[in-house]
Amino acid sequence: MTGTAPASPASSATAPTRVVLADDQDLIRAGLRLVIDRAPGLTVVGEAATGHDAVRVAREARADVVLMDIRMPGLDGLAATRRIAADDSLAGVRVLILTTFEVDEYVFEALRSGASGFLGKGARPDTLIDAIRTVARGDALLSPSATRGLITRYLTLHDNEPVHPSPLLAILTDREREVVALVADGMSNTEIARQLTLSPLTVKTHANHAMTKLGARDRAQLVVLAYQSGLARAPRPRP
Repeated sequence: MTGTAPASPASSATAPTRVVLADDQDLIRAGLRLVIDRAPGLTVVGEAATGHDAVRVAREARADVVLMDIRMPGLDGLAATRRIAADDSLAGVRVLILTTFEVDEYVFEALRSGASGFLGKGARPDTLIDAIRTVARGDALLSPSATRGLITRYLTLHDNEPVHPSPLLAILTDREREVVALVADGMSNTEIARQLTLSPLTVKTHANHAMTKLGARDRAQLVVLAYQSGLARAPRPRP
């Protein structure tokens, strides 16, 4: 069963983050709704059991975030994510992939399709709430361990493919390339700032400039581009 809630007349300054739940299991959606609707500043405005419905409900409910299951009947979560990312009328919608495993075979493709991050279905309620808030404000949800696992899998699958450095990288400054490479290594702004002797705000500024120049929606897309372009090629040892 799918449905949408009436649009809220609240101003953008006070309006809650509008969340759509896309999962083909009624019980999972019910549990997610219970957790999210209890959280301050969040509200579930629609549900979908298929990818087709997820795209439609995201548009009709004016969603801010879609919690998207990958495996759904008909149009799956990957295809639905691609449609949302390609639709200019849904440009402000962020997709958070829900997956059985923190890193599964489809996660890299999901990020490449336009998702802002991913979260295991076994995550704690407070982690889920933090994740929704993270992607809603335009940040990417990529923990260092998840990022490195994702990268390792991608490199294993594409180890024999030739790398064609993207001409887009030429438009980045040396510092921006340095920051992007460290972002791709799964480092936070604070960790990068410490390593480069910069402030976290300066690091964030460099990352934002790189995203703008490369046409990346968010930090997740920046990681994908870094590996596809050859700027980053292998996970570095972490202390």
